Amino acid sequence: MTWTTRQRSEAGALAYVSAGRGPRLLLIHGVGLRAEAWNAQIAALSDCFEILAPDLPGHGGSAALSGAPRLQDYSERIARLLDRPAIVVGHSMGAMIALDLASRYQDQVRGVGALNAIFRRSPAARNAVRERAAELDGMTAVDPSAAIARWFGTEPSPERLACHDWLSGVDPAGYRTAYSVFANEDGPNDADLMALTCPALFMTGGLEPNSTPAMSRAMADLAPDGMVKVVEEAAHMMPMTHPTAVNRALLDFAEGCQP
Repeated sequence: MTWTTRQRSEAGALAYVSAGRGPRLLLIHGVGLRAEAWNAQIAALSDCFEILAPDLPGHGGSAALSGAPRLQDYSERIARLLDRPAIVVGHSMGAMIALDLASRYQDQVRGVGALNAIFRRSPAARNAVRERAAELDGMTAVDPSAAIARWFGTEPSPERLACHDWLSGVDPAGYRTAYSVFANEDGPNDADLMALTCPALFMTGGLEPNSTPAMSRAMADLAPDGMVKVVEEAAHMMPMTHPTAVNRALLDFAEGCQP
């Protein structure tokens, strides 16, 4: 598909894309990307849902957070879109935010989807992501080549080009701040997963080396109403590269979360 830029609305310092009508579906992207990373989901699901897709703070049209924010600070900024109950779905760092929102805003979150989420990284993976974070100075434009290679390999595609452009254009300070938070998190704790009161979908790709199927299964086992879905041929950018499978899973999940 064509990864075109969408018009935004604003809620304070938060910019977001909105589309459709119906039950609310809140989509939260990962580090370095922007709301358009969900274009395939917006196109497919806005016939059934009111979709809100914010830019993370410091990304796209959203203002950066001040100081040295924590994951919860990202959640608090995005929580202003929970003025009515919603199903919250996040990808990568967005999945961490989605799970945090589900834990702390139980009355407003009817279901949570965590796509390509990390949980208890291996020591090697933890060291690698923290080393990448330490290399960022917050002033120099991001070099997307390493991330693009991890996500897409060497094959050219519209999805690869779109992510390259988004990473190249992201605010260096906003990216550094978000990536540092992402690198120093290790996923939700067991107690928060066990205390989830809504259905929880943990979904990842079978070829995903960092947010592995084992991580998704471990989180689903802890959540009272957890379920796992693995798209065997997909890797990290699953919502963009395998939208048919992701859209079908999200539609089935969201329909099951309705009162």
